[in-house]
Amino acid sequence: MKKQTAMTRDWIATARTLSEALPYLQRYTGAVVVIKFGGNAMGDDDAMADFARDIVLMRQVGVNPVVVHGGGPMINDLLARLGIESRFVRGKRVTDKATVDVVEMVLSGLVNKRIVQAINDQGGRAVGLSGKDDDLMVCVADDPELGFVGKPVEMNVQVLRDLFTAGIVPVVAPVATGVADNETFNVNGDTAAGAIAAALKADRLLLLTDVAGVRDAEGNVLTQLTPDDVQTLTESGVISGGMIPKTETALAAIAGGVRAVVILDGRAPNACLLELFTEHGAGSIIRTTEPRIKPRGAA
Repeated sequence: MKKQTAMTRDWIATARTLSEALPYLQRYTGAVVVIKFGGNAMGDDDAMADFARDIVLMRQVGVNPVVVHGGGPMINDLLARLGIESRFVRGKRVTDKATVDVVEMVLSGLVNKRIVQAINDQGGRAVGLSGKDDDLMVCVADDPELGFVGKPVEMNVQVLRDLFTAGIVPVVAPVATGVADNETFNVNGDTAAGAIAAALKADRLLLLTDVAGVRDAEGNVLTQLTPDDVQTLTESGVISGGMIPKTETALAAIAGGVRAVVILDGRAPNACLLELFTEHGAGSIIRTTEPRIKPRGAA
């Protein structure tokens, strides 16, 4: 009897959660949400399945998700096995011709198809592509010192809109075509996600990381930020290290027309659903229309 009572409470709680999510489900119907997927969650089968299930649910309720992924650890592993040294400058991979071939093989092949299969296994319909397909993302060299590392300068996102119309989830590997000589470029995953989100004028860009969000000087997660807040925190050194490229991506995306960017912990269960379909969200949201830092549920 006690077990049955506990199960009933769980079912009631589940029904209440679904009911409370209704305004948010309605709010995001038809919305474009770009998700940068990376970090430790990519290497764990259970975490991958959970992420894929969330993506399928988003598609099921009318959201148009685009998954953009990285794959740094997998690239490092194959480069090491091939005896190719990995070098980094200012946090970015130095990419010569041999390295860019490996990057394309891992990202467009192994990693991309693993994510596609995970989404399909959960009952969704996903198609994998890279920035090369239909000239989705055309680049120039970001920095001569980095070699074949690209900076997007032209975007053709019609192929993504066509997939939305067909009810298909695009899964994009951040490999791109060069403006000249059909070169292949490795593009930072966050940068690629930001460029795609801006070109689509996405409602949300979700940057999944291995941290809970942007923190203040005392280590507390800041749930609400404006671009001015980000600039102030960066100039004061509070935002530093690996968080700087993510906040730079966020600011560029917002300047390009994205309504809001959220930096959140991709290791947390159902992180994307918590952000989109609950009152308090998850992680740190950056947008221009909010007052300065406050709890999300505050008036």
